[in-house]
Amino acid sequence: MGRMTQRRKVHRYVLDGSPAAREFPVRHKEDVLAVEEPLEIRLGTLSHSVTMRTPGDDFDLVAGFLVSEGTIWQPEQLVSLRFCAGEDENGVQTFNVVEAQLRPDVVVPDTARRSYTSSACGICGTDSVDQVAKTGHYSPAQDPVRLDAGVLAALPDLLRADQRIFDETGGVHAAGLFQVSDDGGVRLLCVREDVGRHNAVDKVVGWALREGLLPLRGTVLQVSGRASFELVQKAALAGIPILSAVSAPSSLAVELAEASGLTLAGFSRRTSLNVYAGDRRIIHPLPA
Repeated sequence: MGRMTQRRKVHRYVLDGSPAAREFPVRHKEDVLAVEEPLEIRLGTLSHSVTMRTPGDDFDLVAGFLVSEGTIWQPEQLVSLRFCAGEDENGVQTFNVVEAQLRPDVVVPDTARRSYTSSACGICGTDSVDQVAKTGHYSPAQDPVRLDAGVLAALPDLLRADQRIFDETGGVHAAGLFQVSDDGGVRLLCVREDVGRHNAVDKVVGWALREGLLPLRGTVLQVSGRASFELVQKAALAGIPILSAVSAPSSLAVELAEASGLTLAGFSRRTSLNVYAGDRRIIHPLPA
């Protein structure tokens, strides 16, 4: 998987009381880790943000980040993406700087994130919550899509089947975009993985923007972790009507979902799920 994973030597302590544990209490082995490196995002020649991410699908990440910032919402607004010169201490190209050229009429925000953004937080460095609550160009509120609760509850397993980096490392989040078909089934469109859950979503949204698919009407975004305010915001800005999470949402995430007309589900398991907002889209057929 190239630069997405890295092998490191570890000391494994066996504490299960077995004969092997008594004979070999410490084992030396190799483990596979998810790579985490900084990515500097430039708008033209000006530095806009630095985020920690897992290398790979970096152009999708930058495109999705700009959608999530409310800067662009159409593929034509993004003229080009390219890697800039950037070298490590050995003079090797790091591919850790991406320059985005925007269409001249695009208004570039003057709130450039001069501070570092961790892989755990997608809104760190912004001045206030008011600046994060952006007005979107696509509203999921009017999307008429409906989905059977059983189909929605099955999405975590479908996503898990495509989490290849997680299989190697056990250390990344995933986001999967599913299209709801006319017969009520779903079709997987895109899966992205990253050490940051917000990065995984940005990579999915960026892919969709570059494919000319925004707004993402009739889709479901399934994420492997919890549903935070930032993830609901990213989904709403992309026009995604349903967001489902394996874990819990935050209170602010639920409030934003209600205000945006987005359906928000959490604790999604094979046999159950909780719907915190927009339950009008969920079909729960009565048993025969």
